[in-house]
Amino acid sequence: MPDRPPVPPVLALHRVSKSFGAVRALHEVSLELFAGEAHALAGENGAGKSTLVKILSGLHRPDAGRILLDGEPAEFHGPADAQRAGVAVIYQEPTLFPDLSVTENIFMGRQPRARFGRIDRPAARRRAAALFAGLGVQLDPDQPARGLSIADQQLVEIAKALSRDARVLIMDEPTAALSGNEVARLFGVVEALRARGCAVLFVSHRLEEIFELCRRVTTLRDGAFVSGDLIADMTPDDLVRRMVGREPEALFPKLDTVPGQVALAVRRLTREGVFTDVSFEVRAGEVVALAGLVGAGRSEVARAVFGVDRPDAGRVEVGGRRLRPASPSAAMAAGLALVPEDRRQQGLIMDLSIERNIALAGLPAVRRGPLISRAAERARAHDWAVRLRLKFARLADPVGVLSGGNQQKVVLAKWLARKPSVLIVDEPTRGIDVGTKAEVHRLLSELAAGGVAVLMISSELPEVLGMADRVLVMHEGRLVADIPRAEATEESVMAAATGRGAA
Repeated sequence: MPDRPPVPPVLALHRVSKSFGAVRALHEVSLELFAGEAHALAGENGAGKSTLVKILSGLHRPDAGRILLDGEPAEFHGPADAQRAGVAVIYQEPTLFPDLSVTENIFMGRQPRARFGRIDRPAARRRAAALFAGLGVQLDPDQPARGLSIADQQLVEIAKALSRDARVLIMDEPTAALSGNEVARLFGVVEALRARGCAVLFVSHRLEEIFELCRRVTTLRDGAFVSGDLIADMTPDDLVRRMVGREPEALFPKLDTVPGQVALAVRRLTREGVFTDVSFEVRAGEVVALAGLVGAGRSEVARAVFGVDRPDAGRVEVGGRRLRPASPSAAMAAGLALVPEDRRQQGLIMDLSIERNIALAGLPAVRRGPLISRAAERARAHDWAVRLRLKFARLADPVGVLSGGNQQKVVLAKWLARKPSVLIVDEPTRGIDVGTKAEVHRLLSELAAGGVAVLMISSELPEVLGMADRVLVMHEGRLVADIPRAEATEESVMAAATGRGAA
């Protein structure tokens, strides 16, 4: 590690390896976490990040190598050992007891006691309030956990860890489900943790967050250690090269196309209190990005176009023919497909098999009389799994066992199997690694080259600028700019998104 502090790391891995049968998950990986420092762990899906986190948290024991605690060899025989050593993991989706209060969740099983062994509820509440005050956040200790946002649930988990005197906090994709304001608040909490002397391991696919928050980054690829670097000594492009082993330009494989006829026309679409007077067109062969800040109304426009929500005014035309409003079945029959933002809740049925999920949007094609043909269903799924380079063990496995990137490919396969003329994709690469993002971008570009009209909603400016032929920008429910590719820059898009630019 470059520029090492003079004190030993709080927690370190030295040449750790771990295999599961014939699969090598980690090979001679080293990592050092120092007090008062945020350290990023980067790598594609399958790079070994989750296995490393599970070793640090005591869920897995390494096959080879050593764990060092304050410079001394240590062994974690289970999560309890790791907790006693001061290691805590804050997961993307916390698991609290919903019917208990915030305070009760923090001190579950460790409640302060008053005379005669009774639980000292006022003392517990005071301690909880002090923990939140130390983190610089306001959260009611008496509030039930049910109904808390994901961001607030994470704060409860952080407070719980601090109540156990945690010295190492591992944050596994903590911002994936958070809004911009919630991310900013979380970053403030991380700074407070650093000021307390905690070591923070930050696992994220979002490069801009890594560069804003962390001092060091360890990169893994295919289970092997690639490098450990000071953030100040590298650029985002450098990190991408380490993660995927190729040039960053390959992340946006945009093919040049000549737009054809108007495939999708939205005319003065309005939904009171959500968006107003939205009009735009997408032509065959175009990738049009719908950009804007969180809450601008982008996803709501997509839902209304597809018929999930009923607009109060306006109309949608596909191929020149007006769609019946509030009818997803009419939209599908006209050639529309919608890949939603939340693939787990809205795009997939997690307990069903991969092949069944792929077939769901096109059941008539695999129906034989009154029954569904398993052979036809499997053949259809296998065809699209090959086309999209899906990584799976068996098509009969539940889709929930796949990585986030491969789940996204299943959602895409489900809709592409219908051969749509218009594809609406909402945050197509959210929560997936850099390499898989490149594959999704390749697919969108190839679809456009084949004549599909693509409307892409994205919060990632590099994705917008790298993939879009035109950028439509929304601000507070209105479409305020239509920027051609040649004129689209971070500055022009953000100016429009924040209300400083006009159409």
